[in-house]
Amino acid sequence: MPFAAPGSHDAVSLVAILVYHRFSDTDDDSTAVRVATFRAHLRFLRERGYEIVPLRQIVAWLREPRAPLPPKAVALTVDDAEQSVYEQLLPIAQREQLPVTLFVYPSAISKASCALTWEQLRAMRATALFDVQSHTGWHPGFAVERSRQSSAAFERFATARLQDSREQIEAELGTHTDMLAWPFGICDVDVMRIASELGYVAGFTLNARRVEKSSTLLALPRFPMVDDVTPRILGRLLGEPDTPSVHAPRARS
Repeated sequence: MPFAAPGSHDAVSLVAILVYHRFSDTDDDSTAVRVATFRAHLRFLRERGYEIVPLRQIVAWLREPRAPLPPKAVALTVDDAEQSVYEQLLPIAQREQLPVTLFVYPSAISKASCALTWEQLRAMRATALFDVQSHTGWHPGFAVERSRQSSAAFERFATARLQDSREQIEAELGTHTDMLAWPFGICDVDVMRIASELGYVAGFTLNARRVEKSSTLLALPRFPMVDDVTPRILGRLLGEPDTPSVHAPRARS
């Protein structure tokens, strides 16, 4: 049964963004979420009255004072664009009518055997459910690169990684690329400044907490989803009243 259309848009103070990486029939690596676990997440969200909304709707709510948002809004994101997104997630998203934002790094697309192809990404965009955005050019560790380079060299490096990704995604897919997921969830004031100067309006980390109206647009938190996040743990992370708070699982990407 698809998720319901938007209902009452009362005052909203906190929203959640979930990030997945890979889907599998088995828990065969640290970033894989079994399809059964993902379905359990969806069932929990539906039963608890959450509404899955496009990530752009949350960004609009943050940027525009009057932008509406459902009272229990959640956005789904997926980093890295592995083949399991097409093989496992796409059929579920179509059946449930789930909006999903993919963050991809173009150096892998149509090249790495585990990665999606541009043709697959075009097919997913054609469903009107998938938005494709930047994960930088090839998933560099900005903190590591900064330690290896002069300030001027690092500025050029970061600019190229952010600009090349955006330009290639737009050229291949004809989409507007103005959001990015930071590699390894790491960013600082310098790379956020560069991203802003290049036209990015929102960036996403792996800091496991909910988004507030006051959250920094280029460092928005997301909850990393791994296979040991049960519905009960998910409820605790989202602050459900009958599920005592717990620490979020450590990000593994």
